[in-house]
Amino acid sequence: MRVAVAGCCHGELDKIYETLALAERRGPGPVDLLLCCGDFQAVRNEADLRCMAVPPKYRHMQTFYRYYSGEKKAPVLTIFIGGNHEASNHLQELPYGGWVAPNIYYLGLAGVVKYRGVRIGGISGIFKSHDYRKGHFECPPYNSSTVRSIYHVRNIEVYKLKQLKQPMDIFLSHDWPRSIYHYGNKKQLLKAKSFFRQEVENNTLGSPAASELLEHLKPTYWFSAHLHVKFAALMEHQAKDKGQPAKATRFLALDKCLPHRDFLQVIEIEHESSAPDFLEYDIEWLTILRATDDVVNVTERLWNMPENNGLHARWDYSATEEAMKEVLEKLNHDLKVPCNFSVTAACYDPSKPQNQMQLVHRINPQTTEFCAQLGITDINVRLQKAKEDPRLCDESEEQDDVESNDSGEPSEYNTDTSALSSTNPDEIMLGEEEEDEDSITSAQSDMNTPSVEPSSDQASDFSASFSDVRSLPGSMIVSSDDTLGSPIAREGKPGEVLELSDGKDFTEVPLKRLSDEHEPEQRKKIKRRNQAIYAAVGDDDDAE
Repeated sequence: MRVAVAGCCHGELDKIYETLALAERRGPGPVDLLLCCGDFQAVRNEADLRCMAVPPKYRHMQTFYRYYSGEKKAPVLTIFIGGNHEASNHLQELPYGGWVAPNIYYLGLAGVVKYRGVRIGGISGIFKSHDYRKGHFECPPYNSSTVRSIYHVRNIEVYKLKQLKQPMDIFLSHDWPRSIYHYGNKKQLLKAKSFFRQEVENNTLGSPAASELLEHLKPTYWFSAHLHVKFAALMEHQAKDKGQPAKATRFLALDKCLPHRDFLQVIEIEHESSAPDFLEYDIEWLTILRATDDVVNVTERLWNMPENNGLHARWDYSATEEAMKEVLEKLNHDLKVPCNFSVTAACYDPSKPQNQMQLVHRINPQTTEFCAQLGITDINVRLQKAKEDPRLCDESEEQDDVESNDSGEPSEYNTDTSALSSTNPDEIMLGEEEEDEDSITSAQSDMNTPSVEPSSDQASDFSASFSDVRSLPGSMIVSSDDTLGSPIAREGKPGEVLELSDGKDFTEVPLKRLSDEHEPEQRKKIKRRNQAIYAAVGDDDDAE
């Protein structure tokens, strides 16, 4: 199965699908699946734009609304997670996942699905230590604080994912797992992004929550975005039992969707030939969702997950065979994800801009149907009830006092890593002045006239300018000239070549370019640097 992976999408759906079409014309065959690693920006209208945590100058309507309205349809099944620049009010309608447009599926706050037998999981948002132990308390209309905290990862989602026991093929996160840079070519990474040096040396770059999931899930592939640089790594996990082979995770982070940037990768992934070619729910994940329904918190109060410390009646919410059988029966043994997309908000009309569109906290019929089938309560329903009757919120907080034993101790992760101490010039930053001026709740928006189309410097001929799609074999070769000096040194020689299934090493398989256009010398240097992340050749230790 040919799987395309995209980094930060930033609403550029047309450009991504155009690039995929070009890759298919020049490649060995059609792409079967597109995975997007966040900052998808499923913006339907002007109200959605106001819920996106970016300075007003970055608020562009882009092209998603055309797919939402039905004017266009995604040419390939597209699965995505949320990042830190999203139409958060739209994604909040689908906390357990769902269709944001025909053929475009959101994995939810955290989720697991299957396609052609390939198990795909993911977690949305980025890590912020001060919000990690809070509940999902935010709802529209957001203020200048909640418009940002809404996309911060919460411990409940990590806790649910850590109940999984069955093998994971692919996992998606927006920010990188902390320490993953020690398993790849750090030297090349720091050449491309020198401002990461302090965080890399201090081992504070990335998400500790994602790192915990990486260690627990041990997926075959892990894809990320967020830092706007292409980087590959190979992490070998320790075997749980002696005599059993150790698992390995092939990590790949990609850039943002811009011309001449490495934002898209095509990878061959093994799949079950007899598996259905439609999206399926994952029975283990559904069982965990059902089991943890009573653990969900919709308050701002800090709380801890249940653990085996003598304070909780239950701490193991993993799926038993009996529980999975019960869930299967509730679903009539039909795990097919229904194609039940429906329009829930007015779609942007370029001829009739509505800058005063009101923000509404919506209950999505997809989520209502899903919760009814599974026998759980929609988080948004809980939020609305808490707003209508504050006593429910107070009772929930009292229950938290009993169950979480929260005595004000610091978070299990005491380092906030999602905002780097150094500045990434590629990242969209929310300055304090811009945040203070940005009133989310007010009908008076800072963007009187939202931009409908991409800026002219990006709207060039994409068949020529988007030249950075690669076809990468399933082994995802990496060169790690510095892993021997790291705490996770693996056996073998640095830069050793991993073989493909046909016995050829990666150096014999050329990277596929989508353009033969002439590039300036500086661009060629960047290209060589990015390719070196994958090239199975030794690097000069003294090279700058």
